[in-house]
Amino acid sequence: MLRTTPRRITYLSALAVVIGALSAGAAWILIKLIGFLTNLFLFGRVEFSLPSMSALQPSPRIVVVAVVGGLAVALIARWSPIIKGHGIPEAMESILHHQSRVAPRTAVTKPLSASIAIGTGGPFGAEGPIIVTGGSIGSLVGQLLRVSPSERKILLACGAAGGMAATFGAPMASIVLVTELLLFEFSTRAFIPTAVAASVAGAIHTSLFGSGPLFTVPQHGFAGLAELPLFVPLGLLCGLLAVIISKGLFVVEAAFRRLPVGEFWHPMIGALGFGLIGMAIPEVLGVGYDQIDAVLAGGMAAGALAILAGAKMVAWWLALGSGTSGGTLAPVMLIASAFGALVGEVTLQIVPGTGLTAGAFALVAMAATFGAATRATLTSIIFVFEITQDYNAILPLILASVLADLVGAWLLPNTLMTEKLHRRGYRVNTDFEMDLIQGARVAEIMTSQVVAIDEGTTVSDAIGIIERTGHVTFPVIGQNRKLTGIISRADLYDKPLSSLVDEFARRDVVTVMADETVHDVNRLMIAEGIEHLPVVDARGCVIGMCTRTNILAAARRVAEAEERQDGWLHRKRAP
Repeated sequence: MLRTTPRRITYLSALAVVIGALSAGAAWILIKLIGFLTNLFLFGRVEFSLPSMSALQPSPRIVVVAVVGGLAVALIARWSPIIKGHGIPEAMESILHHQSRVAPRTAVTKPLSASIAIGTGGPFGAEGPIIVTGGSIGSLVGQLLRVSPSERKILLACGAAGGMAATFGAPMASIVLVTELLLFEFSTRAFIPTAVAASVAGAIHTSLFGSGPLFTVPQHGFAGLAELPLFVPLGLLCGLLAVIISKGLFVVEAAFRRLPVGEFWHPMIGALGFGLIGMAIPEVLGVGYDQIDAVLAGGMAAGALAILAGAKMVAWWLALGSGTSGGTLAPVMLIASAFGALVGEVTLQIVPGTGLTAGAFALVAMAATFGAATRATLTSIIFVFEITQDYNAILPLILASVLADLVGAWLLPNTLMTEKLHRRGYRVNTDFEMDLIQGARVAEIMTSQVVAIDEGTTVSDAIGIIERTGHVTFPVIGQNRKLTGIISRADLYDKPLSSLVDEFARRDVVTVMADETVHDVNRLMIAEGIEHLPVVDARGCVIGMCTRTNILAAARRVAEAEERQDGWLHRKRAP
């Protein structure tokens, strides 16, 4: 049987249209609200566009506004604790352990708290909050209607994909992001609705913000193999940077947990820290999109790049580690772009005349670092490609990103997205693997040599068969081995020995056919609370028996596929 029928997928896709539109509207409101609050609190004016922090004059006002913002977030967190942090781990937790149910208040408190945090100078991006907000919208739709928890998960992912697509105009990356971090599956029933939501939200982004790239990259040459080796050191260094970014955040979070004051005060302490840094370097405050654009454009001195990357990283550690509300993508991208440009400057001095620019290295570093820090490498590659619309960078993007991911796999057991869940005792497997057992046919795993009891057998003889074989449950058969019932050892307990088995056999027998899948068998066993299923043909004749033991035996065969086997060279060396 199909897991989800085409009719049901169509229904989910229709809901995805609505969710995508609502998520896009929420994204637009969030961006405008951040712009309004930033202008109001930090510049003292009424505007809705995101201002450049380069124009912000250093003053004690920065610190005061930041601390007040921390207080506001702390007060909101008392009512809705889920707003703390960047939100994606909480979305993952709701999917894995709460049947994708998100409290209605989250759809309001997360964007509100994030807008206040960023609008008062918090060094965050809007992507994490809008993913949570969009996911909350999808979850709420799934709680209003009659859907399964798995379908509610898909609707949550539709909202998250829609929010990200509307914010950045990156629908492809949005689909991949929710697949890698939220859905934990790649199937038709999940892909089609999320693609619908992302495309609707992406179209709304185009109508609201235009179709151009979010960031502009200057012209540079990527001729091919001659330049690719230059990005190998960059990929490895970005992997190390991802480890430093992630582990540094974990250390700061642990330090806040050890403070001798209550959690309520942590956002204000963090705000004091990043506010003081912002007084010295205002460019580290806010979403930082303008700073990313400036780094990609090139021309910044090496010292300025190093200061920008280091100050942004420390400010972000203090802010996010304190438990306030904000995102991870934009800060990590700014840190990585400045670092990549710095590596590019050094590389181009050593190897001049390549036609590359420091901005090219910055572009590649953004994808490589974020991918390694989150273990969402494919998302990062597609995302950076979409927001810059620079196809020339695709080969270095892929090479550097996978190298950085390899370094992260060695040195970073828990990512930015999973460390908080790991601390709570949850284990998240983000690898996609084919479940060969679930797709196997019953005919491949069943026991063909079935010990069946004829309906004319006496209880005495049946007990003898039970004792001789050691089995617990037996199909009862009539003429031509046609199934007439099922009987167990317990059914014959204390029954007259001369009676026929047919008198005590149970007639409501659940059966399967040989061409059904193990997935179908598992669902039947769970639904019916049984462990033995007779396998019958089209005439209802018994041809096999499928039990939990058969499924475990099949699992063992699949496990053997992961065991190393000697190759030809090894066999030659063997004595």
